[in-house]
Amino acid sequence: MGRLFGTDGVRGLANSDVTAELALDLAVAAAHVLGDAGEFAGHRPVAVVGRDGRASGEFLSAAVVAGLASAGVDVLDAGVLPTPGVAYLTESLGVDLGVMLSASHNPMPDNGIKFFARGGVKLEDTVEDAVEARMNEPWQRPTGAAVGRITPLDGATDRYVDHLVSTAPPQVLTGLRVVLDCANGAAFAAGPAALRRAGADVVTIAAEPDGWNINDGCGSTHLEPLSRAVLAHGADVGIAHDGDADRCLAVDATGAIVDGDQILAVLALALSDRGELAHGTVVATVMANLGFRLAMERAGVQVVETAVGDRYVLEAMKEGGYTLGGEQSGHVIMLGHATTGDGLLTCLQLLTQVAVSGKPLSELAAVMQRLPQVLVNVPGVDRSRLADSAELAAAVRTAQAELGSHGRVLLRASGTEPLVRVMVEAAAPEQAREVADRLADVVRTSLA
Repeated sequence: MGRLFGTDGVRGLANSDVTAELALDLAVAAAHVLGDAGEFAGHRPVAVVGRDGRASGEFLSAAVVAGLASAGVDVLDAGVLPTPGVAYLTESLGVDLGVMLSASHNPMPDNGIKFFARGGVKLEDTVEDAVEARMNEPWQRPTGAAVGRITPLDGATDRYVDHLVSTAPPQVLTGLRVVLDCANGAAFAAGPAALRRAGADVVTIAAEPDGWNINDGCGSTHLEPLSRAVLAHGADVGIAHDGDADRCLAVDATGAIVDGDQILAVLALALSDRGELAHGTVVATVMANLGFRLAMERAGVQVVETAVGDRYVLEAMKEGGYTLGGEQSGHVIMLGHATTGDGLLTCLQLLTQVAVSGKPLSELAAVMQRLPQVLVNVPGVDRSRLADSAELAAAVRTAQAELGSHGRVLLRASGTEPLVRVMVEAAAPEQAREVADRLADVVRTSLA
């Protein structure tokens, strides 16, 4: 059996892979691991629990809350709130644990469970492994006054919005028209509220969650409706979040996509120009487009590379004392304002740069030119054998030799879905597509 925790918590098909029983057991085990590590010493433990709008989040969050309370942890129930909002409240309220029920950008039938330690940071791999190891163990249950209490956290969204708005100059977005795609997810209330508080004229789409429509043809994985809406409303910028709003992607006034690499480049250069980019360095993953690295090189900004996953970006940032990092998918971490990737914060900071520079997003994003990059997801294969296939390794060597110094190949097992990702960059899009499709065929046959 593989590791229960992926790169971003536990995730799978709700009520099949991710069940109420699993949620309850994970919550109890997490309370035991943190308690035995001394995290609760000298005080009564408290946790914040939030969720996105999926129908399954209702019973899964109830199971998590029940598990924590049964283990003697008091629970503040934040209701529907973005993942970074739960991280912020975990840190700002000084509680011992945060839990988020969400499958991020995954389709509605999926759900997941993410834990935050005190300070609003994701649990380290070793702690997650300890939680998994202690599931279903016999334990002495507290009784009487020792059981946890459950309290609604009134004003959770307002607290989070106040924090977001405090990171930008007052009314800085006045005169800017923005179309905001909330993915029918957790950003539906906080996203528009923060931008309007900052002065923007906001048009919302996919901001009416009903439990079933999250990420359904909208949000950061489906940018076409946003592009059409920007053109239809004559907007300056379009912003798209995913289901739990830890991602931010954009489109400019022409409807052209501005991806996470470009957003990270804009923010890095803005901080560098102000002398606020710690150690003159930005952190990115191996998936970052080669054009991003070239743009940073031209600007004299150093790039530290990590494995895919915002948790690994964050680890590198902390180790090196860096304050900005992110992923092509739109996860951006700004440690001066947040403890984790925050799509709403990224949106606000990107739009602030548009406003204060007086330049359209298209001009700001042009600081980097994306090399043609093709990503093929190959499902239905044994991703655990990726590193052991001699046939696949030979195919990769052949492809890399063919591309030379003007391209690259990257194969990796997804940390959140049962598939292998094949990424190819090349000087021409046709070549990138041909090489990627060829390698995907080898993955299907060699890892079947």
